[in-house]
Amino acid sequence: MQKTEPFQHGKYYHIYNRGINNSKLFYEDENYNYFLKLYNTHVSPAVDTFAYCLMKNHFHLLIRIKEEDQILTQPIKPPHQYFSNLFNAYTKAINKKYDRNSSLFQRTFKRKVIDSEAYLKNVILYINTNPAHHKLAVNYINYKWSSYSESISDDFTNLQKDQVLEWFGDKENFKSSHENKLNTVDIENYLEL
Repeated sequence: MQKTEPFQHGKYYHIYNRGINNSKLFYEDENYNYFLKLYNTHVSPAVDTFAYCLMKNHFHLLIRIKEEDQILTQPIKPPHQYFSNLFNAYTKAINKKYDRNSSLFQRTFKRKVIDSEAYLKNVILYINTNPAHHKLAVNYINYKWSSYSESISDDFTNLQKDQVLEWFGDKENFKSSHENKLNTVDIENYLEL
């Protein structure tokens, strides 16, 4: 079994996981909403979120683990515990609602350290366009469970969209970067999907 490196405060990570045996994580719209609600409760106090995409059987997140003095919960837990609490709470809710009694997520959730700005930007593009890549949506722009539309919206959100847009230069460059063909094979090979 491959050893997972512990999270480090202040570092950026691409987090991803899928349903056990490729099974569904989300059965209906209210499941996606509930997952995001739990994410805001359990994970957001300890991380900054830059991109996300939830799909029927897997999800992707781009996050930065906050420095210990920025974490909004007391006592401060090890960073992986915030994610474990999310997955456990969501699994319990899905098992109860759909009369299940087993694991929902593959163990252990995957994480990759973001080690360059180029990789950071490519991961944002990959995450936001993932629904089109997996043919879940004709157009990623209108996909409901991705951070793309939130990133370009003027509405308040917990997403660190100002920082995201700054990495791309501005909103127009952010949009045009998404229109270019992304080499998803290189990213997926790196992620070992």
